[in-house]
Order: sequence, then C-alpha cells, then structure tokens
Amino acid sequence: MKHINYIKIIGLHILIGLLIYMFSGLSVLYLILIFIYFTNKIHKSKLSQKALNVLLACAYIAGAEVFIRMTGGNFLYEASKYLVVYFTLFGIFTIKLSKQPMPYIIYIFLLIPGILVAGLNATEHSNLRTDIAFNLSGPICLGIVSVFCFKKKISYNNLHTILLYLALPLIAMTVYLFLFTPDIRETLRGTGSNFAASGGFGPNQVSTVLGLGMFVFSIRFFMQSPTLFLKIINGVILGAISFRGIVTFSRGGVLTGLIMIAAFLFFYFRKVNSKAKFRISRLVIVFLSLGLFVWLFSSIQTSGLIDNRYTNKDALGREKQDISTGRSDLISFELEEFYNNPILGVGVGKIKQLREQKVGLLAASHNEMSRILSEHGLFGVSALIILLLVPLIFRFSNRSNVFFYSCYLFWFLTINHSAMRIAAPAFIYGLCLLNIQYKKSIPKAQNVKRIKTKQL
Repeated sequence: MKHINYIKIIGLHILIGLLIYMFSGLSVLYLILIFIYFTNKIHKSKLSQKALNVLLACAYIAGAEVFIRMTGGNFLYEASKYLVVYFTLFGIFTIKLSKQPMPYIIYIFLLIPGILVAGLNATEHSNLRTDIAFNLSGPICLGIVSVFCFKKKISYNNLHTILLYLALPLIAMTVYLFLFTPDIRETLRGTGSNFAASGGFGPNQVSTVLGLGMFVFSIRFFMQSPTLFLKIINGVILGAISFRGIVTFSRGGVLTGLIMIAAFLFFYFRKVNSKAKFRISRLVIVFLSLGLFVWLFSSIQTSGLIDNRYTNKDALGREKQDISTGRSDLISFELEEFYNNPILGVGVGKIKQLREQKVGLLAASHNEMSRILSEHGLFGVSALIILLLVPLIFRFSNRSNVFFYSCYLFWFLTINHSAMRIAAPAFIYGLCLLNIQYKKSIPKAQNVKRIKTKQL
C-alpha cells in the first residue's frame, strides 16, 4: 500500500506539470492550494506532529519555488520565502523550542545595522523596501528557519519524508521542462546558460533545484527502494531530472548535486555492515552506468556543446580564460568595498548601485559571502562566522544526521554561485541543525547497521 501511494503521488505531480504547461494560469492556483493545504494540515495536526508538518510545508514550498516563479504563479517574487518564514514563525510561536537558538537570534540582529546604513545612504533613486526585500529575504529566512530547526528532534523516517516533499514539485517542473522544450537542439546558441531549455527562466536557479532533486532521488535509489520496481521508478526520475539539469548549461547546480551525492555515499558506506557494503557497491555500478548514459545522451542532444561547457570551452572548442564567467571580477569589487568600509559596510542592496556608479556595470556576483561582507562590514563577518561554525560545532556533539555534510555543502556551495535568491539554501541549512532520532534498529530493507547518535 505504501508503494502504491508513492506511485500515486508521483503520478499526481506528473499531472500537475502537464496541466500547468497546458493552462499557465493554474500556477497561481497551485500556489494558493499549497498555502491552504499546509496551513490546514498544520492547524489540525496534534502538537506532537506540528513540527514535522511545518518542515513538510517548508520543504514543499522550497521545492516548488522555482517552478512557480517560472510559470508566473507568484503574487510577489519572494512569495515562497515569505511562506517559509510564515510557517516557521507559526512553529516557533506554537511549539516549544528544544534548545535556545541564541546564535541565530544574534545572527538576525547582526543584519539590522546594514538596513540602517542603507537608509542613511538612500537617494531619490533608491528603493529601500525593494532592496531589503530582495537582498535580505534570503538571509532572514535562513535565520528564522535555523531558530526553528536548532536541535529539534525529528525521526529518521520523517527526515526521508521531508526530503521527498522537497523533491515532489521538481517532478512537476521536470515534466514542464520536457514539454516546454522537447527538442534541445532547437535551443542551442553556444555554450552559455540556456534559458530556453530552462523553461524560459533563469538557468542558475533551475539548475540549483534540479541538482537538489538529483540528490534526493539518489538517496531514494540507494535507501528507499527495497524492490526492483521502485529502483527503476526512482532511477528513471533521477535520470530525467539529471538530464534537464545538465542541459540548462548552468554548471553550479549540477556540480553541487554531484558533490552532495558523493558526500552522502561516502558517509553512508562507512556506517553500514559488510553485507550492506557489498549491496551498495553493486548499486553504485548501476548508478554510475545510469550517470554515464545520461551524460552521453545529453552530449548527443547538444551536439557535444555540453562537453565544451563543462571543460570550459566555447562553441568552437577554444579554451575560455575565465572559468568563473566574469564573476571573479564582481567578487573582487565587493571585497574591495569591504576593505573601504570595514565597520558598517555600504548598506543593504547598495553594492550593485556602487558598481554601476564606479565601473558602469549593473550586475550581481551571486556570491552571498562577498555580498554580506561588502554590505554589512564587520557585522557581516560575525554573521558569516555564526553560519559557518555553529552547524559544525553542533555536529561534533551530535552525529545523528547522516545527510549533514551533504546539506551543509549544498548551502555553502549554492550561496557561492547562486547567492540566496531562492529559499532552498535557507531550508537545507536548517536541516543540518536537526537532531535525528533513530529507533533501536533501522528497517532491514535499508541494510543499515544499528545507528546511535554518537556513531554517525
């Protein structure tokens, strides 16, 4: 029955992707239904289930965000982040926090001086509300999610459910992408990021969430597929998501997804018994074969241009000088402004304006680390230190989360190539802070040794 329900929910999201492609206005309805469904689910749930339902709501919204943006379903561009904040605040005020998350409360307060500086430096051309909403919605979302998740107890099986809710909307988005551009060859214009193959939306954001989908369905392939039928289903979904991620020609999300998968397999393999190691080794061979097939198929579909893209060559096969596609210069400018304004920074949202004034270029580096330094100064340094170190310190005392390093790496790598333009990095960072609870033994179907908190 559980497997049948899994197939049904996959079928539902295939249908959602098909219907939104046929009737784009349904994207707005999709967002409204998400809000109504999860609000009702949280309000009606028992106190013992509220925390899980809050996390399920946030996971689903984080997974659906780019798809809804892509199809014009957002009332506000940052609507998904606001919904994540709404649900987590509801959880904070209705559920007893397991531990006092003081580091993240301090982190949120460290962002305030940057707002004041931006207000003091505002000009008639400035839009303070927009600057704050666009540049701080991600960091504040991360802070609030972290306050809610800090040392919160969640069962191992529920963690898998949370990850599944995150990935389900990506099935709908993948179906939409196949329908939007069924023939990739028609969209090829070189080795640059491919908007047409990304549903007409930003390839970086699409690639980021599809890379996350690759990770989730890799986990399901190895850990949640006790039958051959489920392995085939999860393998097919994994292959489809991987292909659409690759042909966006945006490398950051795909490479991040692969690094997450590698980290997961490394720690998973270390913690299972010898019998399970043998089973996993055989699955890895199948997994790598699937990956090779997807890559070869992508190469054929793009006439070899994808090979040039990932080897840093142009369409003619010539080596490109700057692998960062110009972002290194943007980051250097932001660091230089931090050196010029080390105490308070230049203010929230001001770095793009300064770049346009000084070098005549209106562009963003999409690097959250250099941005927070340039716009917040030493307060940004302190905030960044909290974000970097608190999860690692928590990990030293609590090794219960087998996906910790995968989640931590996703957050770290994503904020360095895509900043925090979407809610996913904030939510996935929060998963690093969960206290995962295991039963006395892991189900036999997963062939995992008995895992205690101190072992992982």
